[in-house]
Amino acid sequence: MPTPSSDTVVNRPASCVSPQARRILPFIVGCALFMQMLDSTVVTTALPAMAVALNSDPVSLNIAITSYLLSLAVFVPISGWAADRFGARKVFMIAIGIFTISSLTCALSNSLLHLVLSRIAQGLGGAMMVPVGRIILLRTIPKHDLLRAMAFLSMPALIGPLIGPPLGGFLVTYASWHWIFLINLPIGLFGIWMVRRYVIELPHDGMQHPLDFIGFLLSALCMACLMGGFEALGTSAASWSLTVGLIGTGLTTGVLYYFHSKICPHPILDLSLLSIPTFRASMLAGNLCRFTIGSSPFLMAILLQVSFGLSALSAGMITFAGAIGSMAMKFVAPPILRRWGYRQVLTINGVMTAACTVLCIVFTAYTPVWVISGVLLLGGFFRSLQFTAVNTLTFADVSHAGMSRASSFAAMGQQLGVSLGVGVAACTLNISMNWRHADTISSGDVNAGFIVIGVLCALASLLFWRMAPNAGESLQRR
Repeated sequence: MPTPSSDTVVNRPASCVSPQARRILPFIVGCALFMQMLDSTVVTTALPAMAVALNSDPVSLNIAITSYLLSLAVFVPISGWAADRFGARKVFMIAIGIFTISSLTCALSNSLLHLVLSRIAQGLGGAMMVPVGRIILLRTIPKHDLLRAMAFLSMPALIGPLIGPPLGGFLVTYASWHWIFLINLPIGLFGIWMVRRYVIELPHDGMQHPLDFIGFLLSALCMACLMGGFEALGTSAASWSLTVGLIGTGLTTGVLYYFHSKICPHPILDLSLLSIPTFRASMLAGNLCRFTIGSSPFLMAILLQVSFGLSALSAGMITFAGAIGSMAMKFVAPPILRRWGYRQVLTINGVMTAACTVLCIVFTAYTPVWVISGVLLLGGFFRSLQFTAVNTLTFADVSHAGMSRASSFAAMGQQLGVSLGVGVAACTLNISMNWRHADTISSGDVNAGFIVIGVLCALASLLFWRMAPNAGESLQRR
């Protein structure tokens, strides 16, 4: 894909942005990311109550979750093109507006069809909201300040899945299911006001940016089928023929897109970015690490609620220790990475993240709460440090002209990595149950899931070790 010439204005951060705006921009994008990640998980514990209100059943209502995730995956690749074509600030505000309005229509839904359509609209808003917000961040903040900004930005991605289920349980227990959507309204309106006040429209690069419509269809079909297949892996009711068919179709359309991108002058996903060593490492090894983002809350919820018999609220309060560890990381990640460098930190910390994941197999119903919370706190700390490093390394050697393409590519990969992590964990549970010829989940099945995810996370360290010793050096220079 042709790259804008070096004299275009997008090749450098916007010098006209005030220091105050640069300091507050990570907070603005972080709020958008928090809304998206929270909404991906908060619905789970509200499904039974929503099913009663909508005259449905919890199993059928699971489509409210999958429709959102599929919409998110389908429209993420188009976010970079939209930002370049219509202006990042404008698209960012419109995306927040779509997400906020569709949250209101979700709360007002009186049928399953109405809810599903509203969730699809939410997915469209979320798909544009976070990648485009990150584009503004990447084009505005100099690379030597990017680590500090990404340290802040990585917290919502880790905290959202942890507090989503307990927050959903709390709202359903003490208010009503409508509030899991209504809480987005003040956040969204505040976000739009903040964007109007502190974010300026970056100068246009002067290029046409035609839409790669065929590439969009192929990438959308690829993502939808792969995520549907990974979702089916964790559903015992889904047939293997359907699961294999979805994953096979996803892989086939992915291969077709690869050949299409070779001949298209403006592919919607620029695969040439994978020729950048740091971007390639963050996408391949980083996504192995991201397996823990989706799978750890999923496995812990099953272990604490199904195996140990705790309530959703009690389990959520215990797992919140991981969120505390994530927040504590914010203050130490930049000096750690500056002191030891990206290759060494990602390699060693990847092993520590894997070890904390596998350590969960020692938990029993009699393990003291403070021990479980302590392990989860450490796991949250190491996991957050890993993703702060990975998310920053992704853009270390990408030019400012290529930030839009890199952001949409990275967002798609991250969405796929989290989804695949849940699918691998759920598939491991099913295989373990079939091995025992059992119909119910035991703690041993969950332990097998922790081991598999931990091993895959540890394998990422081997890929990180193959990076150049000075990888990410551009993020340190002023």
